[in-house]
Amino acid sequence: MTINCKGSLIDLSTPKVMGILNLTPDSFYDGGNYKNESQILVQVEKMLIDGATFIDLGAYSSRPGADHITTEAERKRIVPIVELLTNTFPEILLSIDTFRSSIAKECVAAGASMINDISAGNMDQDMISCVGKLKVPYIMMHMKGTPQTMKSKNHYNDMIHEMNIYFAEKIAEARKNGIDDLIIDPGFGFAKNTHQNFELLKNLALLQVHNVPILSGVSRKSMIYKTLNTSPNEALNGTTVLNTIALQQGASILRVHDVKEAIECITLTALLT
Repeated sequence: MTINCKGSLIDLSTPKVMGILNLTPDSFYDGGNYKNESQILVQVEKMLIDGATFIDLGAYSSRPGADHITTEAERKRIVPIVELLTNTFPEILLSIDTFRSSIAKECVAAGASMINDISAGNMDQDMISCVGKLKVPYIMMHMKGTPQTMKSKNHYNDMIHEMNIYFAEKIAEARKNGIDDLIIDPGFGFAKNTHQNFELLKNLALLQVHNVPILSGVSRKSMIYKTLNTSPNEALNGTTVLNTIALQQGASILRVHDVKEAIECITLTALLT
């Protein structure tokens, strides 16, 4: 199973790591940590040295109840950083965490390699056709509502069945628009409570029916630290435990804050197969 990023075929038969870089002041774990170019470059270089295949840049906080920001505010946060990173690290594979087609277009023009859309096109009707024209890989996540409303939309009759219908429809739409390289993200924590998150993780392999790579993003999330009565800062060990389970359930990409530990998780888990 491969995806084409800027002309390079990335083989996902061996799981890969996507390092997270939040450019927002209010993300749940590292919001506001990277306020200037020097801090950003140091962190990205560390993640690349530690083994990240992709770096995921986000300038719109998608944590539950996060403030909505304008397209222009998102653009000002993210486009200059795409330019900075592609100039500093010419071979870098940047994923852009955005639901806005205009941001996706500008970031790819500036050197980004992939679009990571929390809404799978539901928050911008032009996104899927835009990505098809850009000819870059597209990560489509499962979510109901928006970051501002999703906590109230976690009712399911059969969550996995409903998610599989959602992804089947979204994949068909993406293929119709010429998107060749697709990745699905089950959206841990997005319109799902803690119990549902663990049910999803336990049944993650059931999403393999779509025959596309699965991205798992549980890094330091509340399903870990609320269960353990700790905090995001103390959730690394729990993250590693759940990353191990995600790999055993067929995840091809781990989206994480802590790259080195995720690489170790992949290396050790591979010896069990």
